[in-house]
Amino acid sequence: MQALFGRGSASGSEDEHHWLSVSDLMAGLMMVFLLISIALMRHALEVRENVTQVAETYQETQVAIYQALLDEFADDLDTWQAEIDADTLALTFKSPEVLFATGSAQLRPRFKSILKDFYPRYLNVLTPFHDSIDEIRIEGHTSSRWNSRVSEDTAYFRNMQLSQDRTRSVLSYLYDLPETQQQKSWVQQTTAAVGLSSSHLIKNAAGEEDAESSRRVSFRILTNAEAQIREILTEVDS
Repeated sequence: MQALFGRGSASGSEDEHHWLSVSDLMAGLMMVFLLISIALMRHALEVRENVTQVAETYQETQVAIYQALLDEFADDLDTWQAEIDADTLALTFKSPEVLFATGSAQLRPRFKSILKDFYPRYLNVLTPFHDSIDEIRIEGHTSSRWNSRVSEDTAYFRNMQLSQDRTRSVLSYLYDLPETQQQKSWVQQTTAAVGLSSSHLIKNAAGEEDAESSRRVSFRILTNAEAQIREILTEVDS
């Protein structure tokens, strides 16, 4: 009986050791999962901090560029019939009768005079921000109108061609300025002539198209904040 009980006791001890080892294994696995979770949370916090830092830097850069543009051109905006948008960093020339003749991509003499004064100063203002600027877009905008003999779709594409021709005319004129040649490499790397047709119309208080205001040319600055955020997220995915 004692031998039997002894064997029973030994068997019970082996079972106890078996369950203890399983318990130890489960505890170990839980610790591993906990450490992995902590590591992932820490990595996520680091990514969020990096993105937040880029966003804060982006905001500071936006404000600094806007203030620099305003300091340089505030006294000229009324004379040029222009405005600067703090959110998009777009300096827009708003007077269509100054810019081009109707249906033409040839710069009017008054617009050439304005550009000759504006652009060298614009390049100088942006020089301290070169590392933060991804692109300078010369954007051409038209109204949705063409003439009554063409369809709405045809008018859109003809205005697209017209807006593209106009921005190329602007860039071509600016490119030949002596001051541009001094920064030719940077201008080539960053400046694009973009025709947007009637895709960004200006509307009045009643929500109707303001054809005159829609005909405009903008110099818009795109900073590299988005590219930096994409790079951070790409590193996360990899």
